[in-house]
Amino acid sequence: MERGAGAERQMKYVLVTGGVVSGLGKGVTASSIGVVLKSCGLRVTSIKIDPYLNTDAGTMSPFEHGEVFVLDDGGEVDLDLGNYERFLDVTLTRDNNITTGKIYQSVLEKERKGDYLGKTVQVVPHITDAIKNWIESVATIPVDGKDGAADVCVIELGGTVGDIESMPFIEALRQLSFSVGKENFCLIHVSLVPVLGVVGEQKTKPTQHSVRELRALGLTPDLLACRSSQPIQENTKVKLSQFCHVPVANILNIHDVPNIWHIPLLLRNQNAHEAIIKQLNFYSMATSPDLKSWTEMAETYENLNSTVKIAMVGKYTGLTDSYLSVVKALLHACVACSFRPSVEWIAASDLEDESARVTPEAYEMAWKALKGSSCILVPGGFGDRGVPGMILAAKYARENKIPYLGICLGMQISVIEISRSILGLEGANSEEFDPQTPHPVVMFMPEGSRTHMGSTMRLGSRRTFIRSPDCITSKLYKGSAYVDERHRHRYEVNPDYVGKLESAGLEFVGSDESGTRMEVVELPSHPYYVGVQFHPEFKSRPGKPSALFLGLILAATGQLQPHLNRI
Repeated sequence: MERGAGAERQMKYVLVTGGVVSGLGKGVTASSIGVVLKSCGLRVTSIKIDPYLNTDAGTMSPFEHGEVFVLDDGGEVDLDLGNYERFLDVTLTRDNNITTGKIYQSVLEKERKGDYLGKTVQVVPHITDAIKNWIESVATIPVDGKDGAADVCVIELGGTVGDIESMPFIEALRQLSFSVGKENFCLIHVSLVPVLGVVGEQKTKPTQHSVRELRALGLTPDLLACRSSQPIQENTKVKLSQFCHVPVANILNIHDVPNIWHIPLLLRNQNAHEAIIKQLNFYSMATSPDLKSWTEMAETYENLNSTVKIAMVGKYTGLTDSYLSVVKALLHACVACSFRPSVEWIAASDLEDESARVTPEAYEMAWKALKGSSCILVPGGFGDRGVPGMILAAKYARENKIPYLGICLGMQISVIEISRSILGLEGANSEEFDPQTPHPVVMFMPEGSRTHMGSTMRLGSRRTFIRSPDCITSKLYKGSAYVDERHRHRYEVNPDYVGKLESAGLEFVGSDESGTRMEVVELPSHPYYVGVQFHPEFKSRPGKPSALFLGLILAATGQLQPHLNRI
């Protein structure tokens, strides 16, 4: 059909599965496939399937699952959806993340209402039908700001083939591939090709077993994406082709690269787009891939020689995926300023006085890293662990005029620190950390739930009105009277203390539409001291850095004032 046929045209699907081990980079592979197809003039959407029983990622510990990525509609989803949004420059919805919990919940709600007319509700067909219907309906929702459905939907199946949790999804996807037809379904299997022994032989057996298991479940790969540390040899490809029934031309190699922006280029150079276009019969619509700007971006980063040290003072520094979007936002801002980021990961608890007594070496190293950095960032988090260390970091940044950005908890930390240090409010704290504090300068939101954790926070894109056109925040947002940023919090600055805090020099330059919920704070006497209740990192994109992250790096590299003068 012609492109103008819109909804009548059959949606085409690219399914990305994983084998052998988890953590191979299926999310980055799926995102990169989307980038290559988009560069061929196709409109792309994406779906992430997470086979866990949670309805969403909201209640998961960052140590367990990495960061929780927040969407415009308030969906708390897997961090891979952040990769899709950044790579494809799209705005996804909570329905673009399918979990076992969501599927079973929808089926059980129907069963309770009697929608199945007395039938015995089973995994097949009821669960599998729910999965297929969900995929087919969500795939048609436009996410790129244009009207009508996309041309192709990239689906990533989380986990590895053979996991007991993913079996209903495998069966549903098998049925989907059969119902839509072979020219509307392309399966790419991501697998590990390890190197063992001193000889350095590349082993194909793990991939053979993985593909055999996939075929036994009714799905046959059209392409193999082989993960390896070094480029795989031609004889390895031939062997994989023979045993896995995949043409040599369709065996892609995703070896380790200096940064993930190279992955789309790696796929383009191996003609991955041609194999997918051939499989999905996209000849009438697809053009040659245009990745000029993407190539420039990857090469620009590679040629950066100057670095800027950024102290990241947080709770979850043991797992960098806990702050993935923050790290990406710093990268986007640094590249825009022609610097390479050097993130100093500092566990907040190592800065505390108790650490000096118990682990003096860690204490000394943490303070050395903090004092050796050009700027300080305190990201979001929950719970009281590490809070005294964050307060010390905020105090050091304030007193020594070090550029500081506090996000969510980081903003609340700056309010607590100034309440104690300047206002002399002894014991000032957040109700989250001390419910009996004599000075609750940060309070529980009135509309919040104290009994349920999931989806009870202030979530998603909310409007913040800039009160002062002369403040740094307003200038960085190019004089806009308001900004729409994503939120994820259940505590806020207590409006009863705003007057006192402003008398101490802290300026509340942004609030919600009511004027009582404080969103942005600044210290006018400081080169760059900004705290925000929202999470600007979630909307940062390559080539389009977040305004506040850009401001932090500009301030850290002595470029802020010239930049503000140009605006």
